[in-house]
Amino acid sequence: MPDETKRRRAREVLSRLEELYPGATTELSWSNPLELLVATILSARTTDKTVNKVTPRLFQRYRTARDYAEADPNELEEMLRPSGFYRSKARAIQGMARTLVEEHGGEVPRTMEELTALPGVGRKTANVVLGTAFGNGEGVVVDTHVRRLSGRLGLSCEKDPEKIERDLIELVPEEKRPLFSHLLILHGRRVCKPRRPDCPNCVLNDICPSAFKA
Repeated sequence: MPDETKRRRAREVLSRLEELYPGATTELSWSNPLELLVATILSARTTDKTVNKVTPRLFQRYRTARDYAEADPNELEEMLRPSGFYRSKARAIQGMARTLVEEHGGEVPRTMEELTALPGVGRKTANVVLGTAFGNGEGVVVDTHVRRLSGRLGLSCEKDPEKIERDLIELVPEEKRPLFSHLLILHGRRVCKPRRPDCPNCVLNDICPSAFKA
């Protein structure tokens, strides 16, 4: 399929979902870049809803990168326990926080290279922070929902997240990439679900190559 056909479809997907989900953004609760970074690390292998139950108390207890860096590991682990995989997440957050303190003056950096150099921070997490906290559309967040919908909508035939991201970068204008990710994630949670996509009631069913295969 010619790239221009994919670009037109991506623009139409963006337009329709933006109308369906006005003001779409992450469902994680946060009030500053550090909180978003911590919440995104915690969201690995669990739901945003679960993370949002953990973070109010966590953010009240630890307000700065230094607070996390100097936290008692056992106390931090106990606070993170409900999010699952709490020991590895605590190690990642403390390692990330120590690097922020030692190399960035306690501030969350604004570049992909610096973010992905932080312990526990991969490209997906970096894209969440860059796009949502800083409005930087350098990349595209590719989580399980974006991966699934990109394939169903015929925007990428790749399976690897970084290859999917490269495909989407070619199709979506830079200033719209953070929003595009949020829209696909919301639509994947509410309509285009993994096992039972609601194709008859989907606003994309007439342009989706997979609509009548579900």
